Amino acid sequence: MEPVRRKALVDAALRVIGDHGSLAVTMSDIARQAGVSPALAHHYFGSKEQLLIETIRSLLRQLRRDTVAALKAARTPRERLSAVIRVSFHADQFAPETIAAWLAFYAEAQRSEETRRFLVIYARRLRSNLLADLKALLPGDAAERVAEGAAAMIDGLYIRQSLKSAPIGIEASIALTEDYVNALLASASDAGANGRKAETAAPHPAPRATFSPRGRRDDHIEPPRDK
Repeated sequence: MEPVRRKALVDAALRVIGDHGSLAVTMSDIARQAGVSPALAHHYFGSKEQLLIETIRSLLRQLRRDTVAALKAARTPRERLSAVIRVSFHADQFAPETIAAWLAFYAEAQRSEETRRFLVIYARRLRSNLLADLKALLPGDAAERVAEGAAAMIDGLYIRQSLKSAPIGIEASIALTEDYVNALLASASDAGANGRKAETAAPHPAPRATFSPRGRRDDHIEPPRDK
């Protein structure tokens, strides 16, 4: 029963934070949403701060489980890259209350070192997952740049989604990120192809001419005559 009630409180915290748009909620608000008493909520988590930390942990655990499952189903580096992008916009993660909660946690990270630490873990995981397969498709420096850009785009689309007046759907967000990655992959491929063409077309140096003491130009060496 305890794991069930703990999860109910975490889910309730996520909904209440999403509804309020901030972490300025009370344990009573969360307990009421979960259908339990504030005393029971304190019994399981001790304080609101500990419940909020468990909520962000829960988000990260779910994101990690979804990512691992998606990567196992992919066969190639490009498919794995698409899997990471799609998981980032999974319906659960892209739900309005979840997005509002993420933004609230980012705001809290300016004051809370523990919250900041969890968000750094998320950022590192996303970058690492993107970079792992980009390195199989691009040279090292280019892979680093695309990973940073794709991660920034994913985070930016979350912020755009939080603007009720200009929402961007899941499929549109995935398509925008895929277009960005495809454009840079194509650009890197074209640059590599042009470099190879330039190497192939480069003229070979002319054979060095030699001059005999009599002033005759010798472009080749006479084979020795048989005795």
